[in-house]
Amino acid sequence: MRYWLFKSEPSVWGWPDQVAKGDDGEEWDGVRNYQARNFMREMAVGDRGFFYHSQKEKAVVGTVEVIAEAHPDSTTDDPRWDCVDIKAVEAAQVPVTLDMIKADPRLSEMVLVRNSRLSVQPVTAEEWRIICGMAGLSA
Repeated sequence: MRYWLFKSEPSVWGWPDQVAKGDDGEEWDGVRNYQARNFMREMAVGDRGFFYHSQKEKAVVGTVEVIAEAHPDSTTDDPRWDCVDIKAVEAAQVPVTLDMIKADPRLSEMVLVRNSRLSVQPVTAEEWRIICGMAGLSA
């Protein structure tokens, strides 16, 4: 299993929206960055990810599971863009903010710290374990 981080603007698609989709989940569509798209192409069913609210909140607010591997993004006719489907798994007991992540030296090499603009990014197993602990989430 691999780990990922999915960033979303909560005013567009937030954790409550993801939770409301239940086990059917939702396409993680609209990504128009080649690196983020390529990361989605690497994902497998069962991979886990952090759901991250961007903009003002800037925090990990829950975990999700990949339920469908990369397929054409239904929001465009352009064949270059793919997406995966994800479902909500668990809400963070304590949201883990970007400031908290940056303050922890164990997370200094995390992609989120080094390239905070990337909307889909990998997370190492160690980073996953640390942030789950901070958030009160099951690792």
